[in-house]
Amino acid sequence: MWAGVFPAVTTKFTADDRLDHAEMERCYGLQMEAGCDGIIVCGSLGEGPMLSHDEKIEVLKTAQKVAGKKPVLLTVNEPGTREAASIARRAAREGANGLMVVPSPIYHTDQEETVAALRAVAEAGDLPVMIYSNRLAYRVDVTVDLMEELASDERFVAIKESSDDIRRSTEIINRLGDRYDLFTGVDNLAFEALSVGAIGWVAGLVTAFPRETVAIYQLMRNGRREEALKIYRWFRPLLDLDVSTYLVQNIKLAEALAIDTNDRVRMPRQPLSGERRKAVEKIVRDALAVRPQLPADFSRPVESMVAAE
Repeated sequence: MWAGVFPAVTTKFTADDRLDHAEMERCYGLQMEAGCDGIIVCGSLGEGPMLSHDEKIEVLKTAQKVAGKKPVLLTVNEPGTREAASIARRAAREGANGLMVVPSPIYHTDQEETVAALRAVAEAGDLPVMIYSNRLAYRVDVTVDLMEELASDERFVAIKESSDDIRRSTEIINRLGDRYDLFTGVDNLAFEALSVGAIGWVAGLVTAFPRETVAIYQLMRNGRREEALKIYRWFRPLLDLDVSTYLVQNIKLAEALAIDTNDRVRMPRQPLSGERRKAVEKIVRDALAVRPQLPADFSRPVESMVAAE
């Protein structure tokens, strides 16, 4: 059902802490122009837990305006299942193409509770669901056993696999075949995950470097591994910025330097400052100084290239 590069987009704010829809339209448009395949709004990178339900719906509508016919998913990351079900219903009414559902980030559910909560949200929204499995950030492991238990409900269509263990991707495929659309959700494991069978990438640094992200995905899909690896090795110091307590500030600063936007965040977060800011700026500026030239034909498969030659 879903495949390709789905940016987990940032939420843009004005200087007085309101939603900046004009800047979101511009930034999301860059993702679409680069060839991304969908958009995911209001996730961790999108500062979803800091947004009201009304604001989440507003961001959803802005993304829908930009994405056109491409899918837009709303992230459900509420602490309580009642609130999660409520926003899921609202997303459905507003025409969301699906939900990315995070187990409660506040109360760390056991396996029985995790399954019950995910099912309740899926039933409330009655939309296709991407299960977000991130045991490091959220301390709840949606294991392969739980994925198998949920597989009887056709609304669960995809997995954002962020366990930080590349072996998990193969375990999912070995156990469940193609039952779920398998996405990687860890930027600095993306090449490895695509190598072992992931068909999608929920990406973070894509918001600052959309063309490079899409090129890696397309080259891997088309069997051009060495070309993809060359770009990925250049990209790797930037991708490491996604795996941090400060991922929101890191990536928003990368956006500011790469696509000329701002790095405003919502409190209690603060923009990076001091030595931490200098370190991230150096990583980004060093990468920009040696930005690779992308193959003009990166969407062509190996077979067609051979035939053309």
